[in-house]
Amino acid sequence: MAASLVGGLIANQHPADKITVAEPDADKLKQHKQTFNIHTSTDNNQAIAGSDVVVLAVKPQILQQVCRDIADTVQNKKPLIISIAAGILSTDIDRWLGGQCALVRCMPNTPALLQAGATGLYANEKVNDMQKNVAENILSAAGMTLWVNEESLLDAVTAVSGSGPAYFFLFIEAMQKAGEKLGLDAESAQKLSLQTALGAARMAIEGDDAPATLRNKVTSKGGTTEAAINYFTNNDFEKLVDGALTAARDRATELAKILGKDQ
Repeated sequence: MAASLVGGLIANQHPADKITVAEPDADKLKQHKQTFNIHTSTDNNQAIAGSDVVVLAVKPQILQQVCRDIADTVQNKKPLIISIAAGILSTDIDRWLGGQCALVRCMPNTPALLQAGATGLYANEKVNDMQKNVAENILSAAGMTLWVNEESLLDAVTAVSGSGPAYFFLFIEAMQKAGEKLGLDAESAQKLSLQTALGAARMAIEGDDAPATLRNKVTSKGGTTEAAINYFTNNDFEKLVDGALTAARDRATELAKILGKDQ
């Protein structure tokens, strides 16, 4: 995810010499240096000491230790902190960093790797308007951004877009398997399912019609599409989706409590 942000920023003409990546793995640092021509460091504190914005792009399980290790430098420098670690509340991150930090918490998703992501953002009370613009510019390098006013809504963002790509992968996988059962070979079923998903998404994004309107336009009375839609509807498709997203939201809330405990 960090690499996708760096790549997006550089593609958007952000100066490479203004970006530093801190990473303990020397081989990964060498790769980042060769790919992006940015500054690199194996020392988090050294990298932060010269930075106005710090992006915490680490696994949630190690975020507490990383924050505690850089707390003194953060308190001296007072940079804008952007966390893309899933499931950890801004109050916990702020506490681990020593308090009174301007902090933006984000929930991106994996299509950010292709600069096609969707990211929800929440800013704590210490973040000013200029810093919000900076955070939005950084995350928009990986796709669209959306601000929420309540941090708890990031759990809903997680349920819809954070985990969302997997739902579509599951549906594509199911369509492919169904196509094979109907007689298509595996390659043809996969190609048709993937291209159909891409085309439908583009129509929804690039057109002016709402998804419901688009669905109605391609659902002819008494036709094949109506037969499939009726089957989905009669088998509680919407209830199934609602239950799945609620389960994802509830698990995100639960994980925040677990990951936010002091070690």
